[in-house]
Amino acid sequence: MKTTGVSQPVRFLSGGNQQKVVIGKCLSTDAKVLLLDDPTFGIDINAKYEIMKIVNQYVAQGNGVIFVSSEYAEVGSFCDVIYVVNKGRIVRHFSGQRMTEEALLAAVQ
Repeated sequence: MKTTGVSQPVRFLSGGNQQKVVIGKCLSTDAKVLLLDDPTFGIDINAKYEIMKIVNQYVAQGNGVIFVSSEYAEVGSFCDVIYVVNKGRIVRHFSGQRMTEEALLAAVQ
């Protein structure tokens, strides 16, 4: 993370670094399951990569993540189980396969 020091307020960090702080706080609770709602929304590609790396390490330690995202490509390439929700209802379920953005968009139609 790029900061001016440990006393720098989080609100003055970049969006990606703010997200890393939030995820770090969640990880410090020793929770076994995290609910992440659009954790990479609006941040640059490098910050997205770092956050996904952190989440992958967390899962590799035997923990779980419920990952909610409006970015279909991200969900399709990252998640092991996918539920497509439309108007509050589960309309499709995918498991054990990576999905393309196009396939997930088609599932909502």
